[in-house]
Amino acid sequence: MSGPPSPLIENYLREAAFWYMANIGRGCKLNPKLISAFIKRWRPEMHTFHLPCGEYTITLKDVQLQLGLPVDRSVLTGSIQFVDWGAICYDFLGAIPDNIHGGQIKMEWLLGTFQEPVNNSTEVERIRYARAYILNIFGGYLMSDLSRNLVHLRWLLKLVDFRVADELS
Repeated sequence: MSGPPSPLIENYLREAAFWYMANIGRGCKLNPKLISAFIKRWRPEMHTFHLPCGEYTITLKDVQLQLGLPVDRSVLTGSIQFVDWGAICYDFLGAIPDNIHGGQIKMEWLLGTFQEPVNNSTEVERIRYARAYILNIFGGYLMSDLSRNLVHLRWLLKLVDFRVADELS
């Protein structure tokens, strides 16, 4: 999952509007220490980064242009009440991790469990891999925590149908 996406899941990534995001890192190495430094300098009360050279913010237009993600569709909001995360994992990914912490799983488990599909893999296996791939994008880039080793399973709930995921911002 660390390299470019498999051509076998390209259609799913395109349907969910994650194809561009999945390819954005090609030829560009992300620096986890730099990302962590930016996270530490983020001031949520001001919605700005406090850097030695001044105060800066990221606009919604920046997100749209740089990540290729839609920003003018239905907003992804809402809270999640009690959910059986093990059942969600099994239903959407076909596997259940040993430990689920408050709806979060370790990225290490995600990366170690899902192998790139091969030509004779079933459509169900490809869909599960595509969901795991998108979940990896959420945990690694879009909604990463400071440790960058956990991802919340709530994002799986938006990947029931890839076409519906494309309708969300």
